[in-house]
Amino acid sequence: MTTQRVIVGISGASGAALGVRIVERLATLPGIATHLVVSDAARRTLALECGPDTLDRLIALAQHHPIDDIGASLASGSFPVRGMVIAPCSMQTLSSIATGRTETLLTRAADVQLKERRRLVLLARETPLHLGHLRSMVAATEMGAIIMPPVPAFYHCPSSVAEIIDHLAARAIDLLALPHPLLAKKWEGT
Repeated sequence: MTTQRVIVGISGASGAALGVRIVERLATLPGIATHLVVSDAARRTLALECGPDTLDRLIALAQHHPIDDIGASLASGSFPVRGMVIAPCSMQTLSSIATGRTETLLTRAADVQLKERRRLVLLARETPLHLGHLRSMVAATEMGAIIMPPVPAFYHCPSSVAEIIDHLAARAIDLLALPHPLLAKKWEGT
């Protein structure tokens, strides 16, 4: 089996548990090598929302790339990856991607996914949304990104926040179209 590379970016919006769960779920899939980029704001959010040792746990599960390492392998289209998920995706990160601003490895890696026509899934985390947010989402979508606001589904009758997070993480991973069975519980109809 050929190893497939996936990039997970975590930006500073609330909802850090989404990125954590995606990295954890990817670590259980055979043939997947996860590359991790965490913004400076996300470091703070991870510690606040998930605990002070969370980043260390993630680094043990994925190859970590410093946010300011613009020369990292992920910054080049010649480094093949299956796709990228940014979870959560702050409006600052979304806006940077939508306007082609590549000042950090996180936004540069996202830009590479778009220019190489690879999957880029953005779990845009803000509410309510103003027109600027919506326009950034439209611009990113027009460039090829998949906007996936982390809106929970209730058809699987979740009994905890952890189950909601797990389902959202599975949906995001499924959007990468990796060569494995779908992770998220599907709607079976009524």
